[in-house]
Amino acid sequence: MFKQDKEIFNILLGSISEGVIVVDELQNIVETNKSAELMFGYNSKELLNQPLNILIPQNYHAKHGDHFKGFVKDHKQRRMGHGRDIFGAKKDGSIFPLEASLNPFSVYGKNFVMALIVDITERKKLEQEKNHLTKIILESLNEVYVFDAKTLQFINANFGAQKNIGYNLEEIITMTPVDIKPNYTESQFRKELEKLNQKNIEKIEFETVHQRKSGSTYPVNVHLQRSKLGDRDVYVAIILDITEQKNYTEKLEKTVDIRTKELKTALTAEKDLNDLKTKFLSMVSHEFKTPLSGILTSTILLNKYKLTEQQDKREKHIRTINDKVQYLNTILNDFLSVEKLEKGKFNYKFTNFKLSKVLNEVIYNANMILKDGQQINYPENIDDLSMYQDEKILELAISNLIYNAIKYSSENTVIDITISQNESHTTFKIKDNGIGIPKKDQKNIFNRYFRAENALLMQGTGIGLNIAKDHLENLNGTLTFESEEHKGSTFTIELPNKAQL
Repeated sequence: MFKQDKEIFNILLGSISEGVIVVDELQNIVETNKSAELMFGYNSKELLNQPLNILIPQNYHAKHGDHFKGFVKDHKQRRMGHGRDIFGAKKDGSIFPLEASLNPFSVYGKNFVMALIVDITERKKLEQEKNHLTKIILESLNEVYVFDAKTLQFINANFGAQKNIGYNLEEIITMTPVDIKPNYTESQFRKELEKLNQKNIEKIEFETVHQRKSGSTYPVNVHLQRSKLGDRDVYVAIILDITEQKNYTEKLEKTVDIRTKELKTALTAEKDLNDLKTKFLSMVSHEFKTPLSGILTSTILLNKYKLTEQQDKREKHIRTINDKVQYLNTILNDFLSVEKLEKGKFNYKFTNFKLSKVLNEVIYNANMILKDGQQINYPENIDDLSMYQDEKILELAISNLIYNAIKYSSENTVIDITISQNESHTTFKIKDNGIGIPKKDQKNIFNRYFRAENALLMQGTGIGLNIAKDHLENLNGTLTFESEEHKGSTFTIELPNKAQL
């Protein structure tokens, strides 16, 4: 009968998937099943009559003896591995986690303990991975919320959510997503959630604004998907704070806008420059062609006047040639002056001189080109006025202004010159009653080669005012004007009495 019972017992052991180890009161192994042998890497002959300690890691031996004695004394069924980790030792020395259920029993007056053992290596690995993922989510700086699918009430929120939104978990679980989304009503938010009910849509994404406990707001990108918490339908929301992204985008857009404007300005400037070059070439061609034609005509006519009584006619054409050559010389000097100013090669020469000396020379030359009936009013009380400046530059600037006043005024008009001087500066005013400068052209009047619209048919290069202004500013002076079309212009030079270079 005993033999038959043992065979039945072995059949039962073999059918159990858990490992089974039976030990006596002395902790010697008296029986094992195939699962246990495979689990620990032994065969049955190697384990029988061996002490149980060969299946227990070395560092657990001391405590295990006392635990076993206490268990035998209580003689009650017990599960091990819940609440604390226990390990087994394989034949090759490797250690693995396990759970064991201890079942005491007696046969023929002898006490035994049967241990049902489960290798939980895979379970532990999955738990570790799950715990690791849970820790990552909980500690993530991105906001993660879980809320009920029906009530919308928050169930959980990670550390990142609590930190950024400013509420603690106790406060958050009394709220819903609508409480932190000022741009949404509950009905609007539920309408967003309805998209997840559509077929093949597992996740929705949208941008909105979140409001912190402090009242401040920040832009976010919301990722929403359905999930299950036990048998409860929930939504999981992963929130990305996109403040920096928005700031970068806005900064990039502003930079693009600035660069676009700069490019447009550069293209406009290039177009203006090309127009200016075309205008300049046309102007130079015209300004040189007119006096050269006059010189050529006078030269041809001179050959016809060979008689003594024709001397006055010869002198008239000689004066014409002289005037035209002088005009060409002036134009060339202007161009050379421009080049020197641009390259910074102009050397100023400072001397003490009387203002009357400069003015007398300028008016003497100007009288040669006055139109019929034109008159220059000489300033009073300037005989005692003097300066320490570049005399030639002052003469150039005043000459330019007076010649312009003559050119752009009609016959029988008056040109007034006034000069005043204080302790530091001298002021020159040249007032005419000419055609004036159109208001729309006044901002460009000092630009090189610019000609006002109402002066395009008159001789001129558009260089004189530009040169005069550049020279005067180099000498710490100024050149300004006031003008009204059809009523005339007043140009004002202000220059230090003593050169400050």
